[in-house]
Amino acid sequence: MEIFVGVITINNNFQLNLYHMNTETLEKMKKMRLLGMHRTFQTSLQTPRPESLTVDEMIAQLIESEWDDRHNRSIDRSMKRARFRYNATLEHLDYAPERGIDKNQIHRFADGSFINKNENILVTGSTGTGKSFLASALGYQACLIGYKVLYMNATRLFAQLKMAKADGSILKEMAKIERQDLLIIDDFGIQPFDHPARLSLLELIEDRHGKRSTILTSQLPVRQWHDVIGEKTVADAVLDRIVHNAHRVELKGDSLRKKWSKKTVDRNEE
Repeated sequence: MEIFVGVITINNNFQLNLYHMNTETLEKMKKMRLLGMHRTFQTSLQTPRPESLTVDEMIAQLIESEWDDRHNRSIDRSMKRARFRYNATLEHLDYAPERGIDKNQIHRFADGSFINKNENILVTGSTGTGKSFLASALGYQACLIGYKVLYMNATRLFAQLKMAKADGSILKEMAKIERQDLLIIDDFGIQPFDHPARLSLLELIEDRHGKRSTILTSQLPVRQWHDVIGEKTVADAVLDRIVHNAHRVELKGDSLRKKWSKKTVDRNEE
């Protein structure tokens, strides 16, 4: 009887020590910001398993959880920094024949090989045809596979660079843009370029040429960009660097905004 009581006491002490050890381990994981490991280890303690894991299997599971957690948090940070216009993915794209989107071409962009090759993408089409949505979706996909992306409206971008030149922070601003694996300039050419914007455009494109990728969206066909940029020498230099190794996507069809608006009205009338 005394032996039996002694075994129970030892077992209880063991369980208590194990509990304190696991609690301390969880606390240390949290303080070390090992959030993926913390979540997985806590779940394993709360969920009895029919078969216990080996030490190697447990370590592998903890490392895998931490890796996934850090990867997901990195993607979330990239999304926030990118500041996409739309919360769009390639799966959300409408490949209706009248839109003129080559599904195979878009899927080839999905692996990011155009970024590895420092190639550009030019997306043109009338207003409302989904240029910004497509650019956002391509940027989102680039973030998912680990690239740094920045999405900027053209007018706001060049206004920002003009202010940076005035307050002396232009080098810092240009360095920030240059670090982006993929720069998306939306609504390119919607306003004619003045002299400061023209020079900023040339400097920006020159810094990225052959080193980084750029996506430009525009309501204007590429053949009209020369006139919008103005000043022949600058326009020639810019377009030579942008267009030389660029993939082109020309969107067609009616305005998607009008279609969405009509669908909303029709549903409200039902």
